[in-house]
Amino acid sequence: MENVIVVNGAKENNLKDLSVSIPKNQLIVLTGPSGSGKSTLAIDTLFKECQRQYLESMGLQGIDKPKVEFMSGLSPSISINQQIANKNPRSTVGTVTDMYTSLRMIFEKIGRRRCSVCQYEIEPTWNEEEIEKEENSFREYIHCPKCQHRMEKLTRTHFSYNTTEGACPTCKGLGEVVDIHKESLFHQAHSIENGAVDIWKGRYADYQVSIVKAAMNYYGISLQEQLPLKDYTPAQKAILYYGVESEEVKKYFPTVKPPKTVDKGKFEGVLTGMWRRFTEKAGASAEAENYFYSQTCPDCKGERLNETSRRVKVADKTITHLVNHSLEEMLKWSKSLEKSLDVESYSITKTFIQDLETKLTRIIKIGLGYLTLDRQVISLSGGEVQRLRLSALLDSALTGVLYIMDEPTVGLHPKDTLGLLSVLKKLRDLGNTVLVIEHDVDVMKHADYIIDMGPGAGKMGGAIVGEGNLQELMEQEASVTGKYLREEHKMVSDFRQGIGKKITVHHANVHNLKDITTSFPIGCLTAVTGVSGSGKSSLVFDVLAKGNDKIHEGFEKVTGLQYFDQMITVGQSPLSRMKRSNIATYIEVFTEIRKLFSQLTVAKENKLTAKHFSFNTVGGRCENCQGLGYVSTNMLFFEDLEVICPVCHGKRFKKEILSVKYKEHSINDILESSVHDCLTIFNKERKVKYVLDLLVEIGLGYLKLGQSLTTLSGGEGQRLKLAKELLKQGNKKSLYLLDEPTTGLHPNDTVQLLKLLDRLVDAGNTVIMVEHNSQMIRAADWVIDLGPEGGVNGGQIIAEGTPATIRENQTSYTGKYL
Repeated sequence: MENVIVVNGAKENNLKDLSVSIPKNQLIVLTGPSGSGKSTLAIDTLFKECQRQYLESMGLQGIDKPKVEFMSGLSPSISINQQIANKNPRSTVGTVTDMYTSLRMIFEKIGRRRCSVCQYEIEPTWNEEEIEKEENSFREYIHCPKCQHRMEKLTRTHFSYNTTEGACPTCKGLGEVVDIHKESLFHQAHSIENGAVDIWKGRYADYQVSIVKAAMNYYGISLQEQLPLKDYTPAQKAILYYGVESEEVKKYFPTVKPPKTVDKGKFEGVLTGMWRRFTEKAGASAEAENYFYSQTCPDCKGERLNETSRRVKVADKTITHLVNHSLEEMLKWSKSLEKSLDVESYSITKTFIQDLETKLTRIIKIGLGYLTLDRQVISLSGGEVQRLRLSALLDSALTGVLYIMDEPTVGLHPKDTLGLLSVLKKLRDLGNTVLVIEHDVDVMKHADYIIDMGPGAGKMGGAIVGEGNLQELMEQEASVTGKYLREEHKMVSDFRQGIGKKITVHHANVHNLKDITTSFPIGCLTAVTGVSGSGKSSLVFDVLAKGNDKIHEGFEKVTGLQYFDQMITVGQSPLSRMKRSNIATYIEVFTEIRKLFSQLTVAKENKLTAKHFSFNTVGGRCENCQGLGYVSTNMLFFEDLEVICPVCHGKRFKKEILSVKYKEHSINDILESSVHDCLTIFNKERKVKYVLDLLVEIGLGYLKLGQSLTTLSGGEGQRLKLAKELLKQGNKKSLYLLDEPTTGLHPNDTVQLLKLLDRLVDAGNTVIMVEHNSQMIRAADWVIDLGPEGGVNGGQIIAEGTPATIRENQTSYTGKYL
């Protein structure tokens, strides 16, 4: 049994006394319907127990043993998931991989700069005798060999946009500046009594107008009734826009002290107040959405660094130019640099060049060569984040490790999946066990062993329904995945024609898009396809989604959006970072459920209101854990551990609240029940049933109502967003923009999602989705295929038409896989 991991009697979550033998040193796919128990087996049971035993071997405790009778053959384990750990907008591909550090070191050592006085090109300075050190400071200075102008010696710090030495002073190293769109905020033809300030409504407007008039009177420039904004004097506009304590107003009234009270005219200023609220709320407000816009920094043109640092060159390239190259181009530059350097220059940069090339090669191998060093980490998909982390393991010499990965093919075109598979096989061939949770059939074809779970989700899952290689799985009657693979999947031949109108994107040049003009038929399901990095997301989310914006960059215009009442963008970004937010609260069904509990006889007798059945407010919740059901324990060098609350024992509420039962279920029982189970419990409650029915329809019936939103995958979160939008739909004609809605879905669940999307389109809406899933592309009415490759070699329309047309196109990678 040495080459097998044995799990006996696993009962965690929905696992039904599950027993399985997992062969070691193989590439294993764990598959099955969404919610069948794959993550519970791989992460909550296998990885957790490996971690627990490893910590205990070092004398550390704190991790609870999973609900399992017996496990043997365990190995040290590494779990690589899709969670983005760093959400800082300053974090880029270059900074999280340290490749940017290596690049900065190269520029420090051999960068050529020009003298700011005589423009003479100065060679890199290594001779200590030529460097002038400043006393009581870390700064060093050099002199121009031609004019002797003294200037600060540039170090790696000067090439970082996260330091005061390197950052552009205008945008503080962000590359963008935020401003208020004054044309939307102020209506020059109107008076302040009659709607000149767009954010002033009703009684609030009357109150603000009275203060402005008091301020004008205070400065002796009283305001004429109903005076249009365009006729204001510069001093009157300064008071209205910037407020009485601003420098703008002091310029006109240098000897007058500003009023101290509101009655006398202490007015903050419309723009000043908006900036204050924007800063306090970190931009998260309706005001920010409607009136603030970001644009490329006018000084650094988005390059983040100050002018001196931007002008330094190595091998005729500036650092700001290089970070916007694709990683593939970066590798070519690095190789050519290596060949061009003299012996001395190479000897002082060798370590940094080699480190850069090693990391670039690893990342390109796993299909991310289209990324740039300057790409923000928060803009990466879950699959890209996971593959970036995976790249660090490529040259690892570790053996005997159990690697657990959660859908590493997310966001990958079938063409790029082969590159990822070669990486997974290499890890296996080093003597490791590679266990991937996957639905991708191409990965299954290359797997040594497949474990199929099911047969359904939640209580209907939790069992092994098939084992073996792909061919063996197809021959097993009980295997859900095998059954899907046995069935013949023909391409739809009846494509919707739409209503004859279209949305057209004109001359798009965002990111790598190459002056694209293309149209999307209205009243159809359209798939935007292409290899990873070909420009799909840029076209849909950076151009089409911004077609109504008053200010935009990178495209001429988008026409046809006037045919819709609303545009709904459903992306992969997390729904919430707060653990208190759960499915019931997000979908707004918990309010209705709490109301039902408060109307029960026992609740009325004890004077309990709907508020007492909320775990987010003081009243009925357990105050020891504040309604979370667990408390955090500090684990010093490891992540904080969540331990069941010792007071309520994980049940979130006080005893008297838990004693109130709806059909024998307490409010906590409801939160711990799946959507499927709640549908049975609330089968007579029309409002609740309608919401739960929809969740089941989009393949989320297995989720618990009280499940935290932070635990959802990108695909689950996206489908939940879609459900919420559908509940608000009404009779509006909507344009839906979806970002890979099949993420995390088994092929059987994808069939259900397609039914929902078809229903949306048949009701008069238009759906445009970025997709790699062949099952979804075959079912679309229209396909726009981008490419031919990723990064600079992408950004062009390769093919347009029905899926049948795309399949016949010899130049389309997507066509080959259809």
